[in-house]
Amino acid sequence: MPFDHQRGHYLEVDDARLYFEESGNPAGPPLLLMHGGLGCLLDFNALREQLPADWRLIAMDWRGHGRSTLGSAPLTYLRHQRDAEALLARLGLRRAVLLGFSDGGIAALRLAAARPDAFAAVIALGAHWRAPEGAARDALAGVNAAVWESRRPAAVAHYRAVNPQPDFERLAQAVVRLWLDRSEDGYPGERVRAIGAPTLLIRGDGDFLLPLDELAQLQTRIAGAQLCNVPYARHDVHNEATEFVALAVNACLRRLDTGPGQP
Repeated sequence: MPFDHQRGHYLEVDDARLYFEESGNPAGPPLLLMHGGLGCLLDFNALREQLPADWRLIAMDWRGHGRSTLGSAPLTYLRHQRDAEALLARLGLRRAVLLGFSDGGIAALRLAAARPDAFAAVIALGAHWRAPEGAARDALAGVNAAVWESRRPAAVAHYRAVNPQPDFERLAQAVVRLWLDRSEDGYPGERVRAIGAPTLLIRGDGDFLLPLDELAQLQTRIAGAQLCNVPYARHDVHNEATEFVALAVNACLRRLDTGPGQP
């Protein structure tokens, strides 16, 4: 079944309520899907249709996004990491595969670096390993609520319809601060060298936010990492080239020796 913001559950973390849904085989190996900034779990529906039916798919809305409340804590990649860890603990999952897009991919890299032996694999789509600079940083700094709504009016309308405490201007400000954060609570940086799980890095060839040489530098820092550069796609690679991305993701999953997701 597709993710639909109708049949999920909540997890309380500090003063935030985090929403998540499941799809696929409840007894299958677990795959945690983590969306990008100012998006929600619905963004994975096109890719979800092409993932193996025997996997247990778990998708979460980051705090403030989708059906999750923002809470009072600053939005950081460390906060995303801890929220994902809380969900995995709540579900009793071990050896999950992490699949994240953009902010979700950055959080996945932080997670895998913090717990090198805990995950079956890491798949990061359009994900930076250090704070962007130059034109990419300028582009991110130029985002605000009005700019984003002009680009994605349907997504913002959906957010306002389903979020328990909708305040898109506050959320956009928090996410832009997250993108520009150079502190230890932000991007994983050189900590990625600790990642021990099989890692697949994917970007769209037209993604100006994440240049190919930047992702290649990340590849050299993770032992055995694979890099997939997808033609005719930009940053939103899993929705612009879904079949191509699904081929790469499913090839990664087939190579894994996965067992049940429960202890």
